[in-house]
Amino acid sequence: MSSGDEARVPARGVVIAHGPMARAMVDAVRRIAGDAADALRPLSNDGKSPAELSAELDALMGDEPVVLFVDLQAGSCGMAALSSCRDRARRVVVCGVNLPMLLDFVFHRELPVDEIVERVLERGRSAIKAPKFEG
Repeated sequence: MSSGDEARVPARGVVIAHGPMARAMVDAVRRIAGDAADALRPLSNDGKSPAELSAELDALMGDEPVVLFVDLQAGSCGMAALSSCRDRARRVVVCGVNLPMLLDFVFHRELPVDEIVERVLERGRSAIKAPKFEG
């Protein structure tokens, strides 16, 4: 499939995280972005073995372009995501998910996956700050 074809099929996102974090992040995006957040699906590792988590992830993704947002690369969520993307060009894992990157994703998901990933990585990095106050 060419990049032009991918641009016509908007990517979907799956947020994979420990405990209730995935649902909370998707809910926060929904409160801010409204219906655009329907492009995101939460997936928690609660009560799931690594095999069960991978199977549920595969069932959620289908055959569309997908960006998998995980909380920790080295955790069970990251390992399941990396395993599910092996040999699949239209699936990409982004580790260290934060709210600014999810918001950027839902508003730019019509771009080719490689462009989406560059955007969300830049947005996620630029949102991390330690403001200094003079006082």
